[in-house]
Amino acid sequence: MKHTPDAGSDAPGRIQSAVFTDEQVRTLHHATMEILETTGIKVESEEALEIFSGAGAKVDYSGAHGIVKISPDIIEKCIHSAPGRVVYHGRDAKYDFIAEPTKVGFSTFGECVQIIDPITRQLRSTTKEDLGKITRVCDRLDEIVLVERPVGSLEQFAATQALHNYEAMVSNTGKHIFLGFYSGENTKRIAQMAAACVGGDENFRKRTPVTAFVCPTSPLVLVKMCCDVIIQSARLGIGVAPISMVLSGTTSPVTLAGSIVLHNAEVLSAIVLAQLTTPGIPCTYASMSTVTDLRTAVPATASPEHGLISAGLTQLAKMYQLPCWVGGGVSDSKLPDTQAAYDFSLPATVAALSGPNIVYGAGALESGLTFDYAKLIMDCEQIGRIQHMLKGIPVNQNTLAMDIIKEIGPGGEFLTHSHTYDNMRSISKPDLFDRRNRSGWMDKTAGKDLTERAYERALEIISSHEPPPLPKGAVETMQKIIDEYEMQLKSQ
Repeated sequence: MKHTPDAGSDAPGRIQSAVFTDEQVRTLHHATMEILETTGIKVESEEALEIFSGAGAKVDYSGAHGIVKISPDIIEKCIHSAPGRVVYHGRDAKYDFIAEPTKVGFSTFGECVQIIDPITRQLRSTTKEDLGKITRVCDRLDEIVLVERPVGSLEQFAATQALHNYEAMVSNTGKHIFLGFYSGENTKRIAQMAAACVGGDENFRKRTPVTAFVCPTSPLVLVKMCCDVIIQSARLGIGVAPISMVLSGTTSPVTLAGSIVLHNAEVLSAIVLAQLTTPGIPCTYASMSTVTDLRTAVPATASPEHGLISAGLTQLAKMYQLPCWVGGGVSDSKLPDTQAAYDFSLPATVAALSGPNIVYGAGALESGLTFDYAKLIMDCEQIGRIQHMLKGIPVNQNTLAMDIIKEIGPGGEFLTHSHTYDNMRSISKPDLFDRRNRSGWMDKTAGKDLTERAYERALEIISSHEPPPLPKGAVETMQKIIDEYEMQLKSQ
């Protein structure tokens, strides 16, 4: 049978895999609806309780908190009001990232509290300067499409740490920023800082360059701080990303399906609050849920279960037509070693194959406690390979190369043919990972191992890369906002 390929056809779409059948996804959804309607979620904010009650949710009050039971019709209405297509605006428009069904991007893990110093290679606490330098490296790395706050500036005034975090990040990247705000008051001031960095309030509303992470507390609690950030962010036009972190066997059932139901209930409750506050506010369905190693009581962030949970939650987010951000790539190793490489690759690849918009975890060691520059650089090398694999194999007249095969014939060679030259850039091209023979490798690297060369690459970026400049006066405006707020808090 003779077949002529469609000249207009291309790749069949990104390679994807599924953990659940469609029927199983619906079962998980209905289980979630039952939990939210009959068990409910504890809400520790009077303002949030009023919002839920005003929308028709059942609220059982108990002092300043209450148990909120939300009917499926309210939940589904709020899911439908959240936009399915979200543009994560960069401070620089060239960095805009659009959350679309076939687009998978990667980012760093968030708030490591320790760092392996790239010069001394000693472990120490993180600083605001570290955050700025790491963000600068992320600005340079094409594989990092959005910058999640990779470390916290722990030497700053605790109540305003989030403001210092944002200042350090926005000064060193033009990419969209995700970070935790930690209070409603911080949210207002970060919005002011962000507006100064994009040329004013009007531009801020049109091209909001920051998204607020909010963390429900497992099991089934929205604490006051979480509610305050959701409400203030929604009112100010800042997108929210509810990121539940259930731990199977401790804060959720030990079974993965039960953990997914609990996670889903927590995230949806936060999305409902955001949509009831401001219908249409962007909401990113997010996860860092994993299992607990019950032998050590430590979160197993690099376990195969972590990848499975991320993949399963991605299917739920897709059913809801919400942009999706899931964990994958955090290592349980303490060093940027062989374990770290394996730890990154398995969960990150499994998560990416499910098709979320963002997989985050690059650069993190020790179950998310420690950041390492070499791991970030090496993770990005692997991200490039994962992205190349996800593209699949395009099938069309050019790629089938039937005329070329016939022209060359038996016993010929393809190396010198123009078709090879025209198409050779479609083959993956590693940067730090090496494919040379041993003599070529020695000439290029002087025998230095991958980790050492990764540290060198990071330090070179820190010293040479220039992020997009801030508008005139933005630095001074941000410093004034921080100084005045800290003075106010310290005088109370």
